[in-house]
Amino acid sequence: MRVRANARRDEFVGVRAGTLLVRIAAPALDGRANRALCRLLAKRVGVAPSSVTIVRGQRSRDKLVQIEGVDQAALDAALGS
Repeated sequence: MRVRANARRDEFVGVRAGTLLVRIAAPALDGRANRALCRLLAKRVGVAPSSVTIVRGQRSRDKLVQIEGVDQAALDAALGS
C-alpha cells in the first residue's frame, strides 16, 4: 500500500503495479496520517479501527497493513481490487 498524506481528502485512488494507492488528508505528523489511514480502511472494510494495524512502514509511504476479522475475498471486494 502506498499512502500520500496532506491530500485534499481521504480516498482510495486505485491499484498500480499491484499496490493499493491511498490519499489521506491528515498531515504526516505525530502519526496523524497513520491513524487516519486505519480509520479509513476500517470504515471501508466494516471493522473496528482497532482491528487495523500498520505492521511495517510507520514512517514510510509504503506500508504493510494487517486487518483482523476479514478474509482475503471480502477485503478484495471491499477495496475493489
